[in-house]
Amino acid sequence: QVELAESGGDSVQVGDSLRLTCTASTYTWCMAWFRQRPGKERERVATINDEGLAKYADSVKGRFTLSKDTTIHTVYLQMDNLKPEDTAVYFCAADPRVWVGASPCWRDEYQYNGQGTQVTVAS
Repeated sequence: QVELAESGGDSVQVGDSLRLTCTASTYTWCMAWFRQRPGKERERVATINDEGLAKYADSVKGRFTLSKDTTIHTVYLQMDNLKPEDTAVYFCAADPRVWVGASPCWRDEYQYNGQGTQVTVAS
């Protein structure tokens, strides 16, 4: 069982920055952030593997940066130049399983998911 603790959600203005933090209770090979915008399906935002290689959705590429501190099982989602369309509940996810493939962490299926943190961007 992996427990996830998320923090950092807030209400901000267009162009502002926020940093979301997610700490897992133990080591996991893949970690990710998803979000669910009002009236929309959950979508993958960014993922990071054991080696620190991150991938991003096109909608956030160049504005969001996902990094990790493996010593404390923590990932950080730095969100810059926020837009109103970034308004969503952001969910951290983690999976200790080792998957194969070119980008094994870039997937929708994750074994453990956090409860979410609200990000609101006002125009």
